[in-house]
Amino acid sequence: MTERRYDPTSGEWVTFATHRQHRTYKPKADFCPLCPSRPGSPATEIPFESFEVVTFDNRFPSFSPNPPVPDVEGNGLFGVTTAAGRCEVLVYSDDHTKTMADLSIERVRMLVDIWTDRWVVIGSEREVSYVMPFENKGEVVGTTLSHPHGQIYGYPEIPPRPLKELRSAQRHLSINGTCVECDVVASELEDGRRVVASNERWLAWVPFWARFPYEVHVATKIHRPSLAALDQRDREQLAEILLDVTRTYDALWSFSLPYIMAFHQRPTNEDEAWDEVSHLHIEFSPPNRTRDRLKFLAGSELAGGAFVTDVSPEVAATSLRKARAKKI
Repeated sequence: MTERRYDPTSGEWVTFATHRQHRTYKPKADFCPLCPSRPGSPATEIPFESFEVVTFDNRFPSFSPNPPVPDVEGNGLFGVTTAAGRCEVLVYSDDHTKTMADLSIERVRMLVDIWTDRWVVIGSEREVSYVMPFENKGEVVGTTLSHPHGQIYGYPEIPPRPLKELRSAQRHLSINGTCVECDVVASELEDGRRVVASNERWLAWVPFWARFPYEVHVATKIHRPSLAALDQRDREQLAEILLDVTRTYDALWSFSLPYIMAFHQRPTNEDEAWDEVSHLHIEFSPPNRTRDRLKFLAGSELAGGAFVTDVSPEVAATSLRKARAKKI
């Protein structure tokens, strides 16, 4: 069963993809479906003996270009529709042991180009309204395959969190006449206490309102609504700062820190009004609040949507800057 059902109490859609119950789950060490296919060994998802970067359609997608008809019919209260869209897998390396922090600057630059290309291609599909590249790194955030990879989802509508951000940005623009993310970047640069890393085109900082203790946002200093709006210098320096952030995370407690990374950018329809309010940024959300303790989303966060954070953003940023200095 693959379908979307409407929740009239919240105004949000929930996707059901029951076939994902049967996806590959923590395979044995001697067989990884994202490793290269080796002579004499079972074929993997990737029919090459070696590769740099590979992207392909997810075999267990939440959304697909030709989704099946829903199993149930809706009524005037409960809406039901197909789970149209696209889900792709992006494999970062043929080396099973690496993470993004271990990659070369050239390889991460290649990832930036692929994220950009897929935003354009997937976003041009009629059933797609929003494209979000993301990475779930680490078993504690739900990763079932440890090989370095991310995913790219083409959603049939703008997901709730980006939509909430866009609506807030629209309000800010109507009141102040400016992009809210541009104002945040300028304010953080001026204040400096929460800045983690910076280069000519990009800023990485712990948000003033961080929901996770060591959350980091990365945004362009110049207004760019999407990956497709980046010039060559933007792309080069995005690769640099992504490596900077991920290596800083690993230096924080001297182990490979789990995180969820997600790109937030403009919707993919042709409405040019989105360009003013959309400001490309990347959010890193690590689950750790200390080296060996996790920040669990419990009653307040899951039931109420109200985050309570255990570490102040200023303290977290100071710790990350010290870790960054240590790795350098």
